[in-house]
Amino acid sequence: MHTPFDSPTPRQVRPGEYPVVDEALVLVNRDVTATLPGQGPLRLMALPPWEEGEPENVYVTLPNGEWWGNQLWQGSPDPPRDEPLAALAAVAEAAQDTVTECLWQAWPVCSVHDLGMHLGEQDGRPVWRCAGAGRDPEHVRAAVGELDTVHRPHRPNRKRRQK
Repeated sequence: MHTPFDSPTPRQVRPGEYPVVDEALVLVNRDVTATLPGQGPLRLMALPPWEEGEPENVYVTLPNGEWWGNQLWQGSPDPPRDEPLAALAAVAEAAQDTVTECLWQAWPVCSVHDLGMHLGEQDGRPVWRCAGAGRDPEHVRAAVGELDTVHRPHRPNRKRRQK
């Protein structure tokens, strides 16, 4: 607990403190590695609670500890820390907020339409959805954690880089 005038110091969450969230972060980091090579893995940081008896505030951060947005499970009286799919959706959404706002770029981006994708759900599982550029229908690009299995299609009209 701290007062409104305190500047609490974030701490890195140790592996195993939130096992289901750790597993979700591993999947989201697969997507980061596949789409942002060289970025480094995201991690979890925590701040102490504002009120005594409340859980600490956990954030998804860049490797340097910077984050954007609300803590995981914002406003939830019973955080779904032990529900794998709910944790995966929460971590993916927080990761997208952090990457997009801190790096100033859309993430993840559909390899077909070059548009930023949004988190969605299909068959009860979190997925990355593309709006389809107006001429194509909305589509699911990949399940969260599986962007490394999506290959960029060959585009015959695209200019090639000079070597």
